[in-house]
Amino acid sequence: MQRFLFFIDHISIWVGKLFAWAIVFLTAVVTYEVFMRYVMHAPTEWAYDTSYILYGTLFIMAGAYALASQAHVRADVVYRLFPIRAQAGLDLVLYLVFFMPAVLALMYAGYHFAESSWMMRERSSFSPGGPPLYHFKAMIPLSGFFLTLQGVAEILRCIMALKDGKWPRRVGDVKEIGEDLLPPDKANITGHAP
Repeated sequence: MQRFLFFIDHISIWVGKLFAWAIVFLTAVVTYEVFMRYVMHAPTEWAYDTSYILYGTLFIMAGAYALASQAHVRADVVYRLFPIRAQAGLDLVLYLVFFMPAVLALMYAGYHFAESSWMMRERSSFSPGGPPLYHFKAMIPLSGFFLTLQGVAEILRCIMALKDGKWPRRVGDVKEIGEDLLPPDKANITGHAP
């Protein structure tokens, strides 16, 4: 089972790292636009559309990576004090009642949203050139798919933690700031295994 969880984690991490390159392109586009606008006094017609498309794509496609690496913000002031089985039970209920229905709805509605966009060859109305948007609307159901896949892994982790009383290991891609400064028994404040 651990190999299956790592396989899903690796997919989520790979997708997140692939789309993280969008921030490099976004930075280049914004820098170029600032230079052209304020130094050359010749603003571009395409930079605005390009920047929100890149940022939106990065934001939506990084969700599964954030879930796999536990990077989502959580209010764990009380949660971290719970025993592992209580944490797993709470997480399992939340994944089943809120998370999975939401990402399945995202995938379903996003598919129809993207399909409509492709059928009309939707273009942006914010700039004169109007770059095509339908390619990027396809990212909505795709991100829902990756979130669903990672959600299945998280549900399996909860079930394993309920059964064994300890969190299954995770792929060690990201560590909390200062985690290496803490004693080994306190290194993971959420109770999840590193």
